[in-house]
Amino acid sequence: MKEIKPYERNVYYYETDTMNIVHHSNYIRMFEEARIDFMEQIGMPYSVMEEKGIIIPVISVDAKFKTSLKFGDTFRVNMKLVKYTGVTFKCEYEITDVSDQTLYCSGSSEHCFLDNNLQLMKFKKLFPEYDALFK
Repeated sequence: MKEIKPYERNVYYYETDTMNIVHHSNYIRMFEEARIDFMEQIGMPYSVMEEKGIIIPVISVDAKFKTSLKFGDTFRVNMKLVKYTGVTFKCEYEITDVSDQTLYCSGSSEHCFLDNNLQLMKFKKLFPEYDALFK
């Protein structure tokens, strides 16, 4: 099994509010960045999925905020795939400080596979080579 590296970067200024802390909506974006990075690492970049007519919308998302990220902080998003059915999948996330492992936020997101007509797709059956990557 391929080792998946956590996603890391610094907090950008535009992500913060007047209190110099990251606005809560940006944590969901950080989840998405980590998920896109994960997909690339396993060999399923979103660009390839879209070329093949595969759309991967969010069907639910949740976040629990523990403490605030601030401008300039370096964070890591540990993401893991916790459920995969061949039609849907669920990811869990933890956003932590790179240096001291302070937990900033944890959460999850669920997704499904749709075709270009926005119809549910049996991903497992239609794309067995990608199904194998998720497993």
